[in-house]
Order: sequence, then C-alpha cells, then structure tokens
Amino acid sequence: MAQLPIDFTDMARRTMGEERFDCYLKAFETDAPVSIRLNPEKAKELTTDGERVPWCRNAYYLPQRPNFTYDPLLHAGCYYVQEAGSMFLDTVMQQWVPDAPVVMIDFCAAPGGKSLLARTALAAGSVLFSNEPMRNRANILAENVEKWGYADHFVTNNFPRDYRRAKMIADVVLCDVPCSGEGMFRKDEATIREWSMQNVEKCARLQREIVADAWSCLADGGLFIYSTCTFNTHEDEENIQWMMDELGAEVLPVKVDAAWNITGSLLDGFSQPVYRFIPGISKGEGLFLCVLRKGGAWQQGHSLKSLRKSQQNLNIIYCPKAQPDMVKVEVNYQQAMAYLRHEAITLGADVPRGMVGICFEGHLLGLAKNIGNRANNLYPKEWKIRTTYIPNEYETILRHT
Repeated sequence: MAQLPIDFTDMARRTMGEERFDCYLKAFETDAPVSIRLNPEKAKELTTDGERVPWCRNAYYLPQRPNFTYDPLLHAGCYYVQEAGSMFLDTVMQQWVPDAPVVMIDFCAAPGGKSLLARTALAAGSVLFSNEPMRNRANILAENVEKWGYADHFVTNNFPRDYRRAKMIADVVLCDVPCSGEGMFRKDEATIREWSMQNVEKCARLQREIVADAWSCLADGGLFIYSTCTFNTHEDEENIQWMMDELGAEVLPVKVDAAWNITGSLLDGFSQPVYRFIPGISKGEGLFLCVLRKGGAWQQGHSLKSLRKSQQNLNIIYCPKAQPDMVKVEVNYQQAMAYLRHEAITLGADVPRGMVGICFEGHLLGLAKNIGNRANNLYPKEWKIRTTYIPNEYETILRHT
C-alpha cells in the first residue's frame, strides 16, 4: 500500500480522534470486504452463500472475491458488485422516499451502483434519471442500467446546470458528489497518490456548485440525499451546514441499528444527524451520507406531469426499450463466454433462423441473428470481454434456492 500523506493522517487523526483513527489504520491490514446486491427482478430464484448486508435488502458479503468477469450471470444483470457502505442508501430509501410514483435524479451516477439500487427501491410508476457529465463514464453507466433492466430508467450525459436550465423538477435528488476519495484509500492506491489539501478544498467548492444546481431541480418538500466517499468535514459536515444556511435545508434523521457501528458528526459544534462509514469500525469502505428536505408542501404527481417538456432539453443516451418477441436459446458456459467475447457461435440445427435471444441458465445475455451455419453476434462490441483466458468450468457465485 502507498504511504498515507502526512497532511491526511494529521487531519484524520484530529477529526476522528485517536481511538477511531487507530481502528481505521488497522483496517489496512485486512482485505476490503466483497459484497454484491441481487437484482430482485432477475434473481428471484437465486441466492448466494455469505452474510447478509444488514442495511440493504438482497445484499450479501461474499467469503472471498471471485473473478466476476467470468460469470455470465453478472453480465446478464442478475447481480451487481457494490461496496457495502454505499448500499446504506437502501435504508434511506425505505424510510424517507414516498411509496408512490416519483421522479428522481441521480446527478453524479457513474458507474451506477447507487442508481441501480435507487431504481430497485422506487415505487412502480416512478422515473429515474441517472446522469453522468463525463461521456466515457456515462457510457459505462448506460451499460449497467441496460443490463439491470428496469423500466423508466434513463441515462443522461449532462452537467447539473443543464438540468436546471431544462427546468427539470424531481421529488428526490441524489448527489453522490465527486470528492477527494479518502474512503477508498484501502481499495484504490491511486486515490492516495492523488490526495492533497488543495484537492480537498477544490472538491468542496465543486460540491457546492453541483448542489446549488441540483437543489434548484428539487420540488418543494422534496428529499435531497447528499453523499461522499471521503471523511474530512470540509466536504461533509461543513457542506451540510452551508446547505442549511444558504438553501434553507432541513436535515432528517435515519433510524439505524447500533450494531452497524455507523459514526455520526465529527465536526465540533455540529450535531445534525449524519452517517459516516469508516473502515475498521463499520463493515465497508468509506461513506458519508446526509438526508435533507426542501421547505414547502410536496405535491404528489406534480413532477411527473411536467416531465415530458423538460426532458426534451436533455442529452438522453439511453432509454429503456421493450424486448422483441423472439425464440430464446439456452447455451452452455463455454458458448456463453464466447458470446460475451463477441465471437460467432453455432446453435443447434433445431434453432429457427432469424433473431434469437442467447440465454445462460435461463437469463438473457443478449441477441444474435441465426443464419443456419452460424449465429451473428449482436452483443455490443464495447461491452465485450477482452481477456484471452477463459476458465474451463463455471465458478458458481449464485445458486438456485
């Protein structure tokens, strides 16, 4: 592991206190926990071995990290590999998001873990816009959203100010803002090398710019979920205080279990309910989250009525498409992996010519055009597995209940 910057350790020790900081440092002596979240629409008959993530439905810690690339069910959208702390969003959604159709915007959504969780948790009839300003990251987001396969889930490639100009109104806004990444130090050494106090200050300013644009898109009485994957109070509590002072935001409490070992405010004089996951204390990587509400009375259905006009001014790069009627063809593991590598595959003589769905263990991987002697592979080239090594046998991560 790269050495932690002195400025960071000095600041973190002051912020966390000696006992907490020592627990955090000991976490670097162990591997980060591995966790996945099942897709309840695609994995109804599937489960996995391992301990449940207590603050999120359908989520599990795995006993060890498998090579997910070689599991066709991952590519079929049956589950998503997601850091456990970030799944705390599910507890928030259950407690505070109305059990009614709403419009939600995730302003900084790539690669998509929180967005997929949010769309799963929203009531039927809801619409979610998952946005990513950087085009290459937006493409990755779109791939994950399409594989997850929920209706009324759009991916946009815009800046938050574009949403403001489009006069988009949402009942729920999620801003998992770009941050200095202190919570990812155990998993990603690059974040250690990139850290500096100057970057902390730069991130804090950018976060306020994003929040100001996003807040203008929030309906009266709407919910605003602010999160980072960093520990320092400049990007966390101080930004929440700024939202209270400048935007009139009201901070809302979330009911949690003491056994989850979530840390509250670390800023002297700030006692509002905030939720911080620290490695070595809670079982996950770093997360800070706060739930806020905009003043005024919420009007159910108001945002849905105004949606069509505002969305026309956004750069939508993915919208859900209905599956065409087609014959579905079950393939074995080796055929599935060849398909995911965008290779031509040969299907049985009894398979009709034309468009067919390629399935593994009953789950759709994608489309192919069967022309008899071979099937032309229609799996998107940009999604293909690029590794040259393929295991002889399928390493089972999920099992049938």
